[in-house]
Amino acid sequence: TLMDLQMPGMCGVEAIRQIRRRHPQARVVALTTFGGDMHVRRAILAGASGYLLKSAVRKKLLETVREVHQGRRSVAPEVAQALADTCFSQDISRRELQVLTQLATGKSNLRIGMALGISQDTVNVHMRSILSKLDAFDRTHALLIAMRRGMLDLRLGGR
Repeated sequence: TLMDLQMPGMCGVEAIRQIRRRHPQARVVALTTFGGDMHVRRAILAGASGYLLKSAVRKKLLETVREVHQGRRSVAPEVAQALADTCFSQDISRRELQVLTQLATGKSNLRIGMALGISQDTVNVHMRSILSKLDAFDRTHALLIAMRRGMLDLRLGGR
């Protein structure tokens, strides 16, 4: 099955889960514009055997479908690189992700603290931790990294 992760009415990852639940032998190749490692992880954990970006050339698409049909796994090289890059970085905590999500709405640290029910000093601590874990230069850079890695989906207000 070739599955677009961006479908109207249903999350592609949830569709993969349902397909695999009903047909455990099914092999699914996720096709998407998202190359961030979190999107890849979600799709693979849901049961996808392959992961390709929509920008893939026809030849690569056919190769991937053949490989997956033969029982192998296949991940686009640029996606595999993104996964490898983040394997060595520290995980963002749930609270840090909440701080990042609030930051993405343009809030100051004071406003983030008010929204999350924590002090501005605590937000500052979380921000320093986020910058360190993502190896980011500043708040904007941290948001960019989080978006590229698929940690934030601004259309949904977070993960």
